[in-house]
Amino acid sequence: MLLEKLEFLENKYEELSMKISDPFVMEDQNEWRKLCKEHSDLEDIISKYREYKAATDGLNQAKEMLETENDKEMRDLLNEEYKSCEEKIDKLESDLNVLLLPKDPNDERNVFIEIRGGTGGDEAALFASDLFRMYIRYAERQNWKYEVMNSNETDIGGFKEVVFMIKGNKVYSKLKYESGVHRVQRVPETESSGRVHTSASTVAVLPEVDEVDIQIDPGDLRIDVYRSSGHGGQSVNTTDSAVRVTHIPSGIVVACQDEKSQLKNKDKAIKILRARLYERAEEERSKSIAQDRKSQVGSGDRSERIRTYNFPQSRVTDHRIGLTLYKLDSFMDGDLDEMINSLIATDQAEKLKKLG
Repeated sequence: MLLEKLEFLENKYEELSMKISDPFVMEDQNEWRKLCKEHSDLEDIISKYREYKAATDGLNQAKEMLETENDKEMRDLLNEEYKSCEEKIDKLESDLNVLLLPKDPNDERNVFIEIRGGTGGDEAALFASDLFRMYIRYAERQNWKYEVMNSNETDIGGFKEVVFMIKGNKVYSKLKYESGVHRVQRVPETESSGRVHTSASTVAVLPEVDEVDIQIDPGDLRIDVYRSSGHGGQSVNTTDSAVRVTHIPSGIVVACQDEKSQLKNKDKAIKILRARLYERAEEERSKSIAQDRKSQVGSGDRSERIRTYNFPQSRVTDHRIGLTLYKLDSFMDGDLDEMINSLIATDQAEKLKKLG
């Protein structure tokens, strides 16, 4: 079954290779780009499949030669080759199974990340600021770009709320597991007795969506404008540039004030609104699917406690996969690869188990 599917995909890949080099097809740029994307999406699978076929050929050759070879030294070499090919085939089969898993349609998208200080007052707001910096540093390590959409700072440098966008290659595929409650255990800077406090911030990761995916009727919106505010609520702008957009049917409210232009703030607010409406629609769709579809790494529910950051012990623990890393300083500086790769691997393993 696996080999039949791979053979079919290889034939399709060859057809696409011919089409995208056809001058007549290239005249229709939209069609050509669509075919190039299909071709590109198949590249990893076909490359692995060709490695798999080469390893299988090597195995069969070694097997045939062993049947007629009498020289001991030569037989030892052939047995080594046979074993090496067997190991390679096992690994490639595993890789191919993962590559053939149904793709999350959002994996290629950019994201909006919303971080809010939760329980813990000022300390939770400071931790929200630390998380913001952590994701920005991670984005920089990935050569991704970021843009702050809206922020609400506290007097001591924390965030009651910060919403920002990260743009780049397959951003959602790596950051989608970050939604949930992030708990911190540490001695607050404001604490004189040196006691460890526990506080939390919530993170929501929303894929950026196009107008085609979510259409918004302008008649469903109420737009309010006001003066933007800084620390402690003081006015920092003399014009009504801040915008609050209310989507009346859903009750979702989005405010943006970071830009000096009212038009830019409105545009940002509607982009965030579209992402939230998409998330709500996806949640409804997921609820209608059987509960056993939920994977071990969580459903992306922002009320689920997913991770604890313990500063006195310099450790970070992800509760969904039971992974603890003792490198909190570098983790908070954006060194998230080990954690994110483990989350992806666990998710893939869960999906493979369900398919099996």
